[in-house]
Amino acid sequence: MKVGIMQPYLFPYIGYFQLINCSDLFVIYDDVQYINRGWINRNRLLNKDQPFLFTMSLKKDSSTLNINERKFSEEFDNESKKLLKSLEYFYSKAPYFKDTMNLITDIFQFNTQNISEFISNHISKICKHLDIKTPLLLSSEINRDPSLKGEDAIIDIVSLLKGDHYINPIGGTNLYSKNQFDINGIQLSFLKTNGIRYPQFNNDEFVSNLSIIDVLMFNSKSEISELLLKYELFK
Repeated sequence: MKVGIMQPYLFPYIGYFQLINCSDLFVIYDDVQYINRGWINRNRLLNKDQPFLFTMSLKKDSSTLNINERKFSEEFDNESKKLLKSLEYFYSKAPYFKDTMNLITDIFQFNTQNISEFISNHISKICKHLDIKTPLLLSSEINRDPSLKGEDAIIDIVSLLKGDHYINPIGGTNLYSKNQFDINGIQLSFLKTNGIRYPQFNNDEFVSNLSIIDVLMFNSKSEISELLLKYELFK
């Protein structure tokens, strides 16, 4: 069984959904320490052919708390409304604007400020929208050894889930030892996204690695299904 594991990212890029789609079981890694300046509470959209970074602010709290213990700030509702207005301003002329706005608006109806709950819910809704059937599981729901860190924690999770193949994004190549996975009877692979390009407003230029929202605005479900398969697995 192929297992993918990633921290909860806010409206993540298409590579995140490629990893979910190619896994037999996907774990949202939410019981690890929150780290600033990642993609857990921010992402990028397209504004006049340029990347635009949006951020959902967090409630001030201890930096030692895990992701599933952190919450968005009291400004969450206002920031959500502001983001929806930005989407309308940026993408009103995109071919799949209406369907995407309906989806994102529905996502923001979910009444929680808990980061893990909000993100896991919207990842589930987007997967359903794209007909990705991979089961999702929170790492905080797994009875695992909390003392294990890094590579050892990943191996522990995959083993507990009876997985025999762990897939990680290509950016994590230097984080893991193939030998350690082999010792534990787990195949290690890395997913590299290939050639993702689609028409945006300016067909002469393409701004890559934006939020899945951008992909949804410019592509039909069938076109996104094809994009989800544009990757390679490396050992």
